[in-house]
Amino acid sequence: MNSLSLAVRDSSTMLRRNLLHARRYPSMTLNLLLTPVMLLLLFAYVFGGVMSQGIGDGGADRSAYLAYLVPGIALLTVGGTTIGSAVSVATDMNEGIIARFRTMAIHRGSVLIGHVVGSVLQCVASVVLVGAVAVAIGFRSTGATPVEWLLALGLVTLVSLALTWIAVGMGLSSPNAEAASNNALPLMVLPLISSAFVPVHAMPGWFQPIAEYQPFTPAIETLRGLLLGTEIGDKGWVAVAWCLGLAALGYLWSTSLFNRDQK
Repeated sequence: MNSLSLAVRDSSTMLRRNLLHARRYPSMTLNLLLTPVMLLLLFAYVFGGVMSQGIGDGGADRSAYLAYLVPGIALLTVGGTTIGSAVSVATDMNEGIIARFRTMAIHRGSVLIGHVVGSVLQCVASVVLVGAVAVAIGFRSTGATPVEWLLALGLVTLVSLALTWIAVGMGLSSPNAEAASNNALPLMVLPLISSAFVPVHAMPGWFQPIAEYQPFTPAIETLRGLLLGTEIGDKGWVAVAWCLGLAALGYLWSTSLFNRDQK
């Protein structure tokens, strides 16, 4: 077999391994999925009436706030799901299975690729499940074309890929699974201080730069524009630039740590 065929075969095997682990031990995925669902229900039903006064001209109702809320919750779901990747990688590194893999004739990068692709698939599936809950409680995408839906799916996938590579690096750099979970926590905290729940202009002046100049806000605004037909402006290009930059950084960091540990 040539090098490419070997890489594809071994990466597919590692992907199946990670998906089987997720199916056999679903508690981590369910716990991470429960947080965005609870936040969606909490902000839609408990805080929705008050929070809706912060969008538009202050005259929005609960349904309008739900439409505003869902794109942010979707990307918060991605951030939360990737925490499981960091824990899974740290667990593999500490349980000795990686050392066993290194004695076998498999492609060197297939272990990381299996984790990354498996995590991206889990992220997309989690977003679909959260989206189903949102539709069940009244969310409707107003005027989104099939092309815009496809772009929205592509954006979610790209964000998932970028955050997963960062999470893999966090898992490789952590001494154990508990530390990996704590180190990856910013991937869920950053969406909470973005434009996910209220517009940036409604925040205190000193806090606005924190919310504005971070990767989640442009991604959320782009996804919101695609699903609701609101203005995107240059947010789309900024979101893509953030994703590509984080993916490249995470890839270089992760492969460096993984290869260094082999020596």
